[in-house]
Amino acid sequence: MSLDFYFASSAKVWSSIEWVYGIEESGYSGWEISADGNYRLDNPVLYSKIKEVLETTKLKATVHAPFADLNLSSMNYPIYRESVRQLSECVTLASEITDRVTIHPGYLSPAAKLVPDRVWSLHKDALREIGKAAEDSGVLACLENMPDLPDFLCKDPDEIFGMVEGLDGIGVTIDLGHANTVGKLNSFLEKAGLAGHIHLHDNNGKKDEHLALGDGLIDWDKVGKFIKNNYSGICVVEGRSIEEAKKSYQIIKRCFL
Repeated sequence: MSLDFYFASSAKVWSSIEWVYGIEESGYSGWEISADGNYRLDNPVLYSKIKEVLETTKLKATVHAPFADLNLSSMNYPIYRESVRQLSECVTLASEITDRVTIHPGYLSPAAKLVPDRVWSLHKDALREIGKAAEDSGVLACLENMPDLPDFLCKDPDEIFGMVEGLDGIGVTIDLGHANTVGKLNSFLEKAGLAGHIHLHDNNGKKDEHLALGDGLIDWDKVGKFIKNNYSGICVVEGRSIEEAKKSYQIIKRCFL
């Protein structure tokens, strides 16, 4: 199986872009762009800076679509429509630099909890529309499983793969750190061969801490062996700093390469 390792940091969305040059120096072949804050693709000035970094390094790219204040399960129709619009636009714009975009599922408001069947249908419709934009642009939009946070959809492997079933242009990003917080690391690992994208970070099994690999309780020797044998594609290490990127890369070299 062929694996490629990228680094991402949502903690850096308001930072100046110079930090990105440290990704390549840390051993990674790509950057997953967290498209919020100073890295929104719908801002031409910001997008041009992103492209300049990619052009002046050997870094390849994937994109994590914006999720701040967006909700694909919103029962407030204008918010629902704006969420679908922004994610569809991000997918289309991202096609200039990548063929993989990660998107977050929606979450349940008190009103939404009263109509779970309606929420499921709305969410599928949203993904269907985003998937059409993805397919038209040559991109796979990958829905990400969520950590142990109240009211979010897609924390269970059967739920998330059921949510994307039958939808063109839509895949799944398996986040193993998130899976560990809900006690389903092994269940998600068993689905690794079906993933379109994988995220890696560590925690102590309760909170979504986004620790460097090796700083939590995940058995990376076990995970690395399983991923090597069952998945081919990009693995994105998510951290908070270049120092964490370097620390995590030592685990990558030992367990995955």
